Amino acid sequence: MADLEIKKLHASAGENHILRGVDLAVNRGEVHALMGPNGSGKSTLANVIMGHPGLEVTEGEIRFLGQDITDASPDQRARLGLFMAFQYPVAIPGVTITRYLRMVQNAHRQARGEEEISLKDFRQLVQEAMKLTQVPTEFASRYLNDGFSGGEKKRLEVLQLALQRPTLAVLDETDSGLDIDALNVVANGVNTVSSQTGAGVLIITHYQRILHLIKPTKVSIMMDGKIVKAGGAELVEQLERDGYGSIRDEVAAGIS
Repeated sequence: MADLEIKKLHASAGENHILRGVDLAVNRGEVHALMGPNGSGKSTLANVIMGHPGLEVTEGEIRFLGQDITDASPDQRARLGLFMAFQYPVAIPGVTITRYLRMVQNAHRQARGEEEISLKDFRQLVQEAMKLTQVPTEFASRYLNDGFSGGEKKRLEVLQLALQRPTLAVLDETDSGLDIDALNVVANGVNTVSSQTGAGVLIITHYQRILHLIKPTKVSIMMDGKIVKAGGAELVEQLERDGYGSIRDEVAAGIS
């Protein structure tokens, strides 16, 4: 059984039926790229994995580390070791990054039955994570995502990834809106954290450029709310060469 296993998953947002029988498996130590054109259901799947309250699972199940988490709260999923980097991280004026990160750190420690981290140890931990992910130390005193550029928001997401050290990270279009310098920093941070912790990564994108920097071990293509093709990194090359039209043609012709 995979660490994250999704079986015949259907999900809706109100009357809009978006996911139409998704099967997907992701393990620790692998980078699984989920690709597809806009509107194919990729971000919906990411949010369903994390338990977004605005989405309803109408059929199928999600299992993580052997547990059925289909009906679990987002908090329960996070405490189990699931992490999500959002496409559009929200700003929280008045809450410093330091305060937020320490709160999250202590929530995870509490879930493991550990005492709260001391301020001294926390500062050292944050400094090490900032160095690892190339996040400027002055970030610590700023309010969470308040006035941040797109690249700064994504760097902060990678910093959280480094601090939380999850079992599996879902990266929802982390490359969206990034210039090449920010993309390199984010990709290097993801690669470093993944290699050091052995975390599994499900990276969701409709571009190929980030997959030249974060090398996938598996690739799945989503269209119209379901996985239509799966394989290795050669699928990225096919998409660069022929676009999503070639995949649609294969699906229409019944080629698996």
